[in-house]
Amino acid sequence: MSLVPTPSSAAARIELANRFFFRLYQCANMLHKTGTRAVQEEGLTTQQWAVMGALSRPRAAAGLAVNELSRYLMVSRQNLSGVLKRMENAGHIHIAPDVRDRRSRIVQITEAGRDVWINHALPKIHAYYEQALNEFSIGDITHALHYMMKLLENMKQLDQEDLDEAD
Repeated sequence: MSLVPTPSSAAARIELANRFFFRLYQCANMLHKTGTRAVQEEGLTTQQWAVMGALSRPRAAAGLAVNELSRYLMVSRQNLSGVLKRMENAGHIHIAPDVRDRRSRIVQITEAGRDVWINHALPKIHAYYEQALNEFSIGDITHALHYMMKLLENMKQLDQEDLDEAD
């Protein structure tokens, strides 16, 4: 006789949660690996892809402060710093002091970076999306996005609680 917990039990919930978060972890790792492979000919990684995507949005046309960019991408300034340095060295972005607050730095995508993004990286990224989401309907994608957003909000709440406890 197997001691399989009933679906409503706490043990089943923990087992499913463990599987869910492990699969999420695997997906994140595979996104980094296969996503980077998709744009490596353009000299980009998935982290740089995320930065260029953030900076190419219309509301970021005047650039973003490093703090604002790190909050948007949900990465630490320390983790973002090395990525930005490599991107600046490659000519994809420009970092300059903020004229309104000299302590802050503004990150802007350069014309060369915009060309790489629009004409070279985006077509490859779109092809990557098509392959990664093969056999997903628009409804499937919508539902997955809905649940990911719920999870993200819960995790942001956990993060805020951790920050509040640290104060």
